[in-house]
Amino acid sequence: MKAIIVEDEFLSREELKYFIKNYSSIEVVNEFDDGIDVLKFIQQNEVDVIFLDINIPSLDGVLLAQNISKFSKKPYIVFITAYKEHAVEAFEIEAFDYILKPYSESRIISMLNKLESSYNSSKENNLEDPVINKINLWKNEKIIVVDLDDIYYCTAKERVTFVYTKKEEYIVNSSISEFYTTLPKNKFFKSHRSYIVNINKIKEIIPWFNNTYNLKLKDINQEIPVSRSNIKKFRELMHI
Repeated sequence: MKAIIVEDEFLSREELKYFIKNYSSIEVVNEFDDGIDVLKFIQQNEVDVIFLDINIPSLDGVLLAQNISKFSKKPYIVFITAYKEHAVEAFEIEAFDYILKPYSESRIISMLNKLESSYNSSKENNLEDPVINKINLWKNEKIIVVDLDDIYYCTAKERVTFVYTKKEEYIVNSSISEFYTTLPKNKFFKSHRSYIVNINKIKEIIPWFNNTYNLKLKDINQEIPVSRSNIKKFRELMHI
């Protein structure tokens, strides 16, 4: 994985580089202390992950992440900041993680492990192998192999993701954004910050308040919201 660090405090930047170097195989290819410079760089260079502070010159971290989220190939974004009040905005733009300073060693190491695991899973799912259509999920402290086509929807509850088939409920011990990276995008759509839906299970699209939609699913009595921020992508996906 190739990464850049966007941080205007030298000591914080050096500390983060130390953890990345010693506890992951991630390569830091550049460092920045200005948001505009980051935009210029990533328009010309592909990176897999951006470690991003919020309080940076020219273009703050949240606005920078909003711009990056419109890219066709989106890097993982990990916010590392002293400002906890931006966490909701961060996850609305599907940030991979949001870590508060001063951070603990164990918290950083855990994030790096999950980041590499998610990246590797995403690469595996992008391989054109029509045979692989299974996923491992947890139920009653057992790992159950589930056919992806049997999944109807997923929903987030804190840092845990619940996965629903027609009759069963399973658990994934990761955030819904992390889990979404492991799913094939030709089958699943993240309609809302707290919901993923199997596109093939949609029975009815219901116009809702503020130009949003609710989705009725086949076979089960469940409606899935489509948030305003995802309406454009959903319309393109469903050709409406």
